[in-house]
Parts: sequence; structure tokens; C-alpha cells
Amino acid sequence: MPHRITVPFEGEGSGVGELTWGQFAAWRSMGVVEATEWAGGTMALAAGTTVRDVATTLGFIMSRHQSLRTRLLASGSAAPPRQILASSGSVTLEVYDDDGDPSRLAATVRARYEAAPWDPYTDWPVRMAVVASPGGDALWFVALYCHMVIDGYGFEALIADLANLDPVTGRHLAPVAGVQPLALAAAQQGASARRQHQASLRYWEKQLRSIEPRRFPVPLAPQPERWCEATLTSPALRLALTAVAARTQVHSGTVLLAAYAVMVGRLSGLPAGAFRIVVSNRFRPGFAESVSNLAQAGLAVIDTAGADFSEVVARTFKSQLTAGMYAYYHPRDLWALVDRVAAERGVDLDTGCYFNDRRRSAAGSSSSPVSPSGIAAAVADSALRWGPGSNEWDATCFLHVDAAPDAVDLTWRVDTAAVSPSMLETCLRGIESLVVSAALDQPAMV
Repeated sequence: MPHRITVPFEGEGSGVGELTWGQFAAWRSMGVVEATEWAGGTMALAAGTTVRDVATTLGFIMSRHQSLRTRLLASGSAAPPRQILASSGSVTLEVYDDDGDPSRLAATVRARYEAAPWDPYTDWPVRMAVVASPGGDALWFVALYCHMVIDGYGFEALIADLANLDPVTGRHLAPVAGVQPLALAAAQQGASARRQHQASLRYWEKQLRSIEPRRFPVPLAPQPERWCEATLTSPALRLALTAVAARTQVHSGTVLLAAYAVMVGRLSGLPAGAFRIVVSNRFRPGFAESVSNLAQAGLAVIDTAGADFSEVVARTFKSQLTAGMYAYYHPRDLWALVDRVAAERGVDLDTGCYFNDRRRSAAGSSSSPVSPSGIAAAVADSALRWGPGSNEWDATCFLHVDAAPDAVDLTWRVDTAAVSPSMLETCLRGIESLVVSAALDQPAMV
């Protein structure tokens, strides 16, 4: 059993308000899938780190960031809950004794944290533990943050803000930067945010009235476990992305989305289609350093017909920019819009083809020189592994991009009523082939 340390915290701000648009989307998603999504993980700690140091850090982030002191307040009706910000309180740090394999123990604790029920009305959205030696040295660290209060870029902002902690005294070295959730919720009720919301809905409605109703128009007999996934780990793709991104002067994620669009077009027989992309919204004023959940889904419509890959990359870049401009909206009204347009068109609208590049700052260029021969040779090192199947509801298809050691991981999760396992493998290997061919200057019509 772990030893538990109570860590007090106190910070600026308190009160009750509506949910932000990002909070609302995460709250609704948790209700649909009946699960809590977490960000974070485990890591080894630097030699000399103590349990006290970890407790000081926990108290710092809780005092510092209002999102971590925010819970839900039941409305007492069918309406969505509201958020309630506490100015003070305490949180628990669990301390586990080293059993000789601290990394394994930390992974076990993380798995338990992810599986344990979480009550958004009573529990803080932070779960933290440390594996320590008998002498009190902290060896490994476990930290999970509910996705309702933080997204990937917010997690990076949290890490960056640790530079503002004096580890000896616990003193805060700079004011907190970035918009806070309670203030953001109030701002989203204002005229400026409402104008952006309405502009986003107009853009979405235009696209929803023009796209094909089904992303994969030929229905298939689903597998016994309806959703399946596979991951392609590709060193060649990492090298090739560096070369193509440098030549086209776009982010490597744009290159990947372009290749994804090509392969989905080939597999579906529909060269033009819509992709839901994760838009950070961090380019908006005051958002960059905010430790909160600001990401929303944008709708990028990409036409790959009659173009070589370089042209598809250019079209994808433009579509991403447009989608990013119109990814700031109240999801409640968007969902109602999708239902209304579907009813008026007399079809079931499938907008469930997703793309999420989770590499963020890890998506930079390779530090090694990139040569054509090196890229070509690295293809042999690619590895495909199949993940677990599931009958839990999910999207039609969802491509996640992750950084791996000297490689890129592509994980595609699909509804087998639309995409067969063989199509899944074809897509992942096809993305790699397209980008590698482009890096080797072997353009082809797509």
C-alpha cells in the first residue's frame, strides 16, 4: 500500500461559471464513451530528486493553474453542469516503495490510475504518485491530468511553466500567463466569441451540404470486434518527412495529412472528402501559454483528384488553414447543425474521419543528415503491429500520429463496417510509400 501525503494548495480566483467550449466537448465525450481520457504518463526523475521536491511541484501546479482546481457543479436538471473553481484545498500524492523495478511499478500505478473511476463533481482532475527509495529519493514519477481540463498543448504549457518554480523555496518566480477557464467561459458568452462561433457554423454548414454523405460508401460486413487498429512504426517516414517538409516549406503534419487524404481517397473511391483535424486554437490571443483544454475539431475538405503529391500537399495546407480559422465554436450548436443538415439532405452524414498529430514539439526535423539512400534503406526497418479490437463505439476512422525513437508511429483505428483490416494495412503502408517516394523525388499522380 502506498504512503499518502496531503499537499495543500492556494491560488488566485474562485467562483462558478458556464463550461468553456472545450470543457463542454470533453464532458459530452466522456458521457458518450463512458470513460475518462487522461493526459500524462511516467518518467524517470533526475538523481537527487526527493519526495519533498515532487510534493512541492504538485502544490505549485495546483496553486498556479486554475484548470487543475476546477470541478463540475451539478445543475440539478438535464442541462449541462457548470464549472466551479476553488481558491484552496488539498490533493494527495501517493508514495510507493521501490520494489527493485521502479519503471515497472510506475507503469502499474499509471494503469490503475487510468482505469480507476473519476468523479468530476468531487475529485480533482490530477492524479500523481512517486516511486521512492527507502532513503526518500524519488526515482520514478506518475502524473495524469483529465483531458477535460488540459489538452496536449496545455500539457506542454504546464511543463514549460515549471521554470517559474523556485525548487528550494517553492516561490513563484513570475505571474501566471495565459487565459484561465473561468474567464474564458465568460468571454465565450461575449459578442466577439459569438461572432467567431457563427462564422465557424456558416463554414461548417457550407461544407456539410457539399460533402459525400458517407466517407466510405461501400458498407462491409463488420468483424466480430467491430473496431480494430494497427500501428506502423516507420524510421523511413521520419526521415522522409524531414526532406519533404523542407522542400515544400510546410509542417511535416501537413505532409502526413496529404498522404492520408490520398490513401483514403483511393480506398473509398472518393478523391474529395472531409477530415476532422485537431486544431489547437493556441494562435488566438492569450491562448498560447494557457494550461487548459482549448483544442477543437476543425473540418478540412481536401480534394486529391488530378494532382501529383506536391499539389495535394499544397491543397492540404490551404484546407488546414481554413479549417483552423473555423474551429472555434460551441460544440452543442455544431452537433445540432450536423443533425439539421443531415435531416434536410435526407442522409446520415458521416463526419467521423479524424486526423490527430500528437507529436507537437517532437515533430521537428531529424538531427541527422537525410540522404536518399538512407531513406530508402530505412523502409526495411518498418514494423506493423496490430492492436486490440473492441466493440466500444468509436469514429469511422481515426489516425493518430506519435513520435517514436528515431521513427514515426501511425496508429489507425477503424470501424470494420467501413474499412477492412486489409484496407487498414494498405493505408498505413501507402502513407509511408507516398512520403518516401516524394522524398526520393519520384512524383506520381495520385
